Amino acid sequence: MILFPAIDLKDGRCVRLTRGEMESATVFNDDPAAQAFAFERAGFQWLHCVDLDGAFAGKPANADAIRAVRAATSLPVQLGGGIRDMAAIEGWLAAGITRVILGTSALKNPALVKDAARAFPGRIVVGADAKGGRIATEGWAEVSDLTPADLGRRFEDAGVAAILFTDVDSDGMLGGANVTATAALAKAVRIPVIASGGVGGLADIEALVAANEPNIEGVVIGRALYDGRIKPTEALAKANAVRRR
Repeated sequence: MILFPAIDLKDGRCVRLTRGEMESATVFNDDPAAQAFAFERAGFQWLHCVDLDGAFAGKPANADAIRAVRAATSLPVQLGGGIRDMAAIEGWLAAGITRVILGTSALKNPALVKDAARAFPGRIVVGADAKGGRIATEGWAEVSDLTPADLGRRFEDAGVAAILFTDVDSDGMLGGANVTATAALAKAVRIPVIASGGVGGLADIEALVAANEPNIEGVVIGRALYDGRIKPTEALAKANAVRRR
């Protein structure tokens, strides 16, 4: 299981939100590049980066900070937030971003996602952010009638790398990952699923492993890493043990 430490960017700084509300932002590091290097030094194998301002603005807003993160580490980086056209996708991939996450576009412009996935196999991730079990877009400000499984099935034959499933209702709350919904989505689609939202301790990683769903590729960890509830060495040991099975 891949552990994705999160670097969420607001005004060029590393923050964590509560339930996706921008006014709830807590700043954890003024230097995203230093944070990226720290995660690499701790032993993580991937980085998960989100341009929060960009997600609300509909266009990249923290480009300098993202480039600094990219330059500070050799780890693969998956990036989301405000990426809404092919030029932005191509630009970030050319700049060294490994995988681009498309959330709002997955709902509102599925043709773009399919075109990008075919042009860049294995480098496009569909963002399935859910409020009350329904897909939320525009920085989680709008909620549709679609379920995550409905959204995922649209892209099963497009060649996307993964579905990033974020339970917005639990995001930043440290109350526990929504393992039931994550496992249900992983069973409903053929695309690998990454869990996100609510991870508060090692028990959440253990619960995702215990779900015994091979289609769960990994989990994003945010606030629990920043405030010390999850120690990188312990979390990575759990993940590595799963890989060795």
